[in-house]
Amino acid sequence: MSRIAYADGTTARLAIDELGEAVCALGFVAGEATAPTVPFLLELVGAPHVPCKAELMDLLASIYRTRQWHSAAAAARDQKNYTSYQEQPGWEAAARAAVYAGRPVLEKLASSLRPEEADPARELLRVMDEASPFPEL
Repeated sequence: MSRIAYADGTTARLAIDELGEAVCALGFVAGEATAPTVPFLLELVGAPHVPCKAELMDLLASIYRTRQWHSAAAAARDQKNYTSYQEQPGWEAAARAAVYAGRPVLEKLASSLRPEEADPARELLRVMDEASPFPEL
């Protein structure tokens, strides 16, 4: 996180990529650490000195879109391995709720005069507004 907050743009982008693989593997699989990480990502997005806000908002959008565990659990509902999916859908739901809790930060950025902040914030807000609910489990 400190490399994202205080390093140059290139180093920060690499750190975002590394963090993204840890908390949203392959861009669509939430992990146990995803939801607790989101408030820190939102804090970085709202900080004036962070160089890679667009990349952070892309990561937040990926986190918000995750539904791999819900889909797998729904598909396995009538199978004997359904119990394998006890915790993971909760990780996705908690991660989505954590991103949604940052909506005021994103709305503020969406009204920025700086398009490099406003455009990705508007896109993330659109993702949040258009995301379909998780399948019933």
